[in-house]
Amino acid sequence: MSLERLIHGKRVNATIGWILTGAVAMTGLTSVLTHEILWGVFSGFVAVVISLPALLTRDWTAIVSWSLLAVAAVAVLARAFDFYSNTAGYLAIAALALIIVVELDVFTSVELSRRFAIVFAVLMTMALQAVWIIAQFYSDQWLNTNFLSTQTELQNDIVTVTIVGFVLGGLFQWYFARFEPIGSVGESSKQGETT
Repeated sequence: MSLERLIHGKRVNATIGWILTGAVAMTGLTSVLTHEILWGVFSGFVAVVISLPALLTRDWTAIVSWSLLAVAAVAVLARAFDFYSNTAGYLAIAALALIIVVELDVFTSVELSRRFAIVFAVLMTMALQAVWIIAQFYSDQWLNTNFLSTQTELQNDIVTVTIVGFVLGGLFQWYFARFEPIGSVGESSKQGETT
């Protein structure tokens, strides 16, 4: 299998993407079963967001680039297995934001320039972090968890996830400009592509 086919092949991309999505979904299920309910719900949400284009178009190949999904899957798995859990959590949120932005651009009528898409992904990252903080607060209240211990920690989380969002956005800007993979910003879903 050539690098060109791995990067540009629609069926290869979809196959790898669904394997990664399955890994994220299984991680969510495992997290729920091991009483990490909040992280399990987040992982399940990531899997649903990844699956939405395929569910709505009824085309199993309608999925974002496997390289972006790999970042999300590695972050979700690392966070679930407590491997650099804070960093992995920030990366998972930033990757989810980037996935949402790419899906909006590729699978809807919304058209975004690459630079605006990156800025929008960072803003989406910050918004998702805010929702995550609210979820952690209510988890602490209702499920007796201890996610939010100090206000300083909460503020550091917001700053750190914003920086991670910029770095991830910059890396994918470089990657998309160089390789233009399937399911990337700048590729129209309306074009009839072949494998």
